[in-house]
Amino acid sequence: MSTTPSEIIQPAAPILHACPAPKPATILLAEDDRSLRRYLEVTLQRAGYKVIAAADGLEAMKALLLSAVDAVVTDAIMPHLNGYELCRFLRSHPTLSALPVVLLSGIDQLNATREGDEHADAYLSKPVRAEELADCLAQVLANAD
Repeated sequence: MSTTPSEIIQPAAPILHACPAPKPATILLAEDDRSLRRYLEVTLQRAGYKVIAAADGLEAMKALLLSAVDAVVTDAIMPHLNGYELCRFLRSHPTLSALPVVLLSGIDQLNATREGDEHADAYLSKPVRAEELADCLAQVLANAD
């Protein structure tokens, strides 16, 4: 049994061009409690985000100035520079002022908003559920576009 050249060259299936996967958003996570920071970091990574973790507000500020970040999730009460001060820094910075910020607090939202003009995009009360954080972050990122 012999084969002809046309039988050998026929492609088996159409060639599909791979679309590049969308680049995951980079989230700066500032939380001073080590175990909670790790939990939130894993939660965000499982939701498809790239995470830069910081142990306090000052470390977070340094990371913001050195790295491209799409959003910030910060604890309200931290040493060296708290979440309210970090938010105030962001809102006054010429290139970082539009970054979405999610503020995590053990204080309820009503009291958190009375702290001043920090202008966080969202407030979540601790303890925060994984789904609640992922949904909130997706929403503030969508609103930022």
